[in-house]
Amino acid sequence: MKTEQPYLLTPGPITTTLSVKQAMLQDWGSWDADFRAMTAQLCQSLVELVDGEGSHVCVPMQGSGTFAVEATLATLVPKTGKLLILMNGAYGQRMGKIMDYLGRAYVALDKGDYEPPRAEEVAALLAADPEITHVAVVHCETSSGILNPVEEIAEVVARQGRRLIIDSMSAFGAVAISAKKVAFDALISSANKCFEGVPGFGFVLIRQSVLEAAAGNAHSLSMDLLDQWQYLVKTGQWRYTPPTHVVAAFLQALKEHAEEGGVSGRHARYQRNQQRLVAGMRQLGFETLLSDEWLSPIIITFFSPGHANFDFQTFYDRIKARGFIIYPGKLTEADSFRLGCIGQLYDTQIDAVLAAVAAVLDEMSIPDGTPAHVLDSLATA
Repeated sequence: MKTEQPYLLTPGPITTTLSVKQAMLQDWGSWDADFRAMTAQLCQSLVELVDGEGSHVCVPMQGSGTFAVEATLATLVPKTGKLLILMNGAYGQRMGKIMDYLGRAYVALDKGDYEPPRAEEVAALLAADPEITHVAVVHCETSSGILNPVEEIAEVVARQGRRLIIDSMSAFGAVAISAKKVAFDALISSANKCFEGVPGFGFVLIRQSVLEAAAGNAHSLSMDLLDQWQYLVKTGQWRYTPPTHVVAAFLQALKEHAEEGGVSGRHARYQRNQQRLVAGMRQLGFETLLSDEWLSPIIITFFSPGHANFDFQTFYDRIKARGFIIYPGKLTEADSFRLGCIGQLYDTQIDAVLAAVAAVLDEMSIPDGTPAHVLDSLATA
């Protein structure tokens, strides 16, 4: 299946609708009342989606999702605080790098590439180290595709009187989470993931009382979420030039999100995509990195074929020629690649990418997707 614009099977940016793209055709004045109303609508809608009315506020932040993560850590973790980072992939590791740049104390529970942090582990670490003030976890770690158990982690963190920060970049909008059921101080996401907007801003849903107490924490003027929020409350405007076209596109994306059934409707389609992809790839001999228990509806990591003819760049280029952009692996110990389930992907696209994978394997004279560790075990059996 060849299209002029390839479908993106990535964790974001993703394939958007034509109507979302068309929403960017109008220019907006960043100080104008119409755009201020758009910003207010954006923030109100996101707070409602997380059941945060009366407890949490929305602070939009220009830039990529990582800008919003850094701004959150810098604003909420005081210079005298200590962060426990629950790592099982590249984005937990990135939080550690951010803390290194900030020069603030942290410790990590590093579970490697494909094991989730569990409540009992977190409880033991918090009990052993009373200096830990905050805990950070990635909701969906897209380097492996794992969906981490944030509910059980949040319960332990709250019970021990610490504060929770959730990087829900690739999950919010398709994986249900409620501020009334999960105790978090901040949930971070961005426009170009499960809401199917375009890149240009992230946002943080923050407990208002915690944000109001964060004066003096931020290391940077532009990254100070308290200052950003206070200016927004006072004027209705972003402090500095906002991504006006991206906001317009996001409001259209929010409308389409609601029309699809909101979080549950979006989750149902992504879950169907995941199940269809996994079943089809397994029929071709591929193996998922994760057991079914931890597979997310966002992105799936597959081990690369172990055949001597396999070369990822060749595989990638030939899949792209058939109309699909896939994602390289990000594991430290195994060759892999990833297929995303999010964006404007339906049965037709999933079936077509499976057909493309089968055709490319045939072109490369690779019998199937059996990974190296399975071939090695067969050879020594």
